[in-house]
Amino acid sequence: MGVLDDLADELARDALDAGDRMGQNEYYREVAKVLSESSATLEETFLTSIRIRLAERRGRAFLTESLSDFAKGARKA
Repeated sequence: MGVLDDLADELARDALDAGDRMGQNEYYREVAKVLSESSATLEETFLTSIRIRLAERRGRAFLTESLSDFAKGARKA
């Protein structure tokens, strides 16, 4: 990755973590607004990293739930 991608992804990770800690699921939108005032390029790359990380979270949650459901079904058999 280049500097732009690295910075945006690190900020995305930190923004999602901060939102989780504060109980604000969409806190990253506030960060994106701040970025838009100074760098549209960084804002777009940041939002791309956010979308990728949120998609990964949903995929991981689905995988965990599927395995849990499978384990419950296997115990019933």
